[in-house]
Amino acid sequence: MHSTITRLSRRALPAVAAAALLASCTSTGGSTGAASADPTAAPATAAAAASTDPAAPAPTPTATPTPTPTVKPTGQADPALQAFYGQKLAWAACKDDPATTKTDESAVQCATLKVPLDYADPSTGETLDVAVARIPAARPEQRTGSLLVNPGGPGGTGVGMVQRGQKDYDGPLHDHFDVVGFDPRGVGGTAPVKCLDDKARDAWITADAPGADHGKLLADACQAKYAKLLPFVGTRNTARDMDVLRGVLGDPKLNYMGLSYGTYLGSVYAEEFPDRTGRLVLDGASDRSTSLVQHNIEQYTGFERSFKLFATGCVTKSPCPLGKDPEAAPKKLADFLDGLKDKPLTTTDGRKVTATAAWSGVIDSLYDEQGYADLRTILTMAMNQGKGDYLMALADGAAGRDPKGGYKVSADAYTAVHCADTVMAPTEAELQAQLAELAAKAPLVTAHNPAAALFDPDCRSWPFRSAEQPHPIKAEGSAPIVVVGSTGDAATPYAWSERLAGSFAQGVLLTREGEGHTAYGRSACIRDAVHSYLVDGTVPAAGTRCATDAAR
Repeated sequence: MHSTITRLSRRALPAVAAAALLASCTSTGGSTGAASADPTAAPATAAAAASTDPAAPAPTPTATPTPTPTVKPTGQADPALQAFYGQKLAWAACKDDPATTKTDESAVQCATLKVPLDYADPSTGETLDVAVARIPAARPEQRTGSLLVNPGGPGGTGVGMVQRGQKDYDGPLHDHFDVVGFDPRGVGGTAPVKCLDDKARDAWITADAPGADHGKLLADACQAKYAKLLPFVGTRNTARDMDVLRGVLGDPKLNYMGLSYGTYLGSVYAEEFPDRTGRLVLDGASDRSTSLVQHNIEQYTGFERSFKLFATGCVTKSPCPLGKDPEAAPKKLADFLDGLKDKPLTTTDGRKVTATAAWSGVIDSLYDEQGYADLRTILTMAMNQGKGDYLMALADGAAGRDPKGGYKVSADAYTAVHCADTVMAPTEAELQAQLAELAAKAPLVTAHNPAAALFDPDCRSWPFRSAEQPHPIKAEGSAPIVVVGSTGDAATPYAWSERLAGSFAQGVLLTREGEGHTAYGRSACIRDAVHSYLVDGTVPAAGTRCATDAAR
């Protein structure tokens, strides 16, 4: 089976394929689903004026801190949760999205799962509606159960992953499983978080040297709309939703495949419910045993390596605007992108291609080496001809902006979930040390705005402080958990997969040799090993290493 499940952006937003951009810049559409509105309502608060010092610590949140609930639920054994576990899903054909011409979403079944807003106090009666979609097993007589999938992000829609990727599961997975995707809290059809209007986001997401209060602007907007919801959108609560879904689907154990950030969701599930883990595959591991700041330093170190790899390889290809010297090429490209801060390009519709916008598009393109040829063409047009339309289109793809100027909710969900999952309050001394480490390890890809790279996203002004603390996840008592890592993965460096597999009490590391983010869609050897585990329970042998498909 060949799969198109190959990559997810840091924000779980599909990169715009440059070939398609050059042809038409058409939209890929989105997902549908219902969400309860009541838990998201909140009074408005004012945004602060921007600071001119990007490295300065952001102001202390003015809202009363509200910690993320951490009380461990007892699931089906808790009388207050039995009604949620006992509900029946009303499956019906999904609504077809007319914007997607190559996919018929109505071929997939959709439903709504009701979950408590607050697992620590479900007796409040406040609930959320979780959007769910499934592709029933192709061979009912061989059906093993359900396989839940998540595309990453945070901010990626599991409903969209199933609806738009129906052919990705053809073969053993589709034969043996109902493939089920759901939208995590704050995402897609599940109480979506969208804090800024589209015009405000245009300015916010492309701002060069935005200052420390840049994060506060978004935090205040999110607080104004979603103060009641924000403490409950974290991954731990989403993992609890996933267990309710498991129970409602009738599966005694959870079978799961998560990509990128979806590996963290799977890890938290295994920590919360180790006795309910079935067969978990975590591809492109996001290791959260360190702080988010350290996590970002390691990730941008990976982007630095891939950026240099692209630039040095560019000089041997045509077209390439970086000259013929591979040693000088990375700096030449970085200088051009940084220079857009003072001399931005202008698109045909009058938008400005800032350094921030251009860098976001280029870094997003580093997720998949198959897009390098198109990236060379786009950079040639920008650097040699002064044409910025396609470079801006790359940035739009990274930001989830469609050709009509509308944004998907994933952008704000990315921040909301991260900030519910992390603690971020560095001292001035810690901040300066972190900036120095970032400059030493990723000088080219972060020089235009090091603070924005360090605080990606910026949770310093978030309206509440998460109670989550970085720690290795052991998941004592779980079934074997297969962690898949790629040696050339910039977005989720291979060291993260090694650390995550090593932290699990029953972790198994499966390795793909090669570039690009995630492995399942890039290697037949990886797919065979994943299928053998998910379908038959055959755990990959320790030390198994696979090559990337030659066709790639």
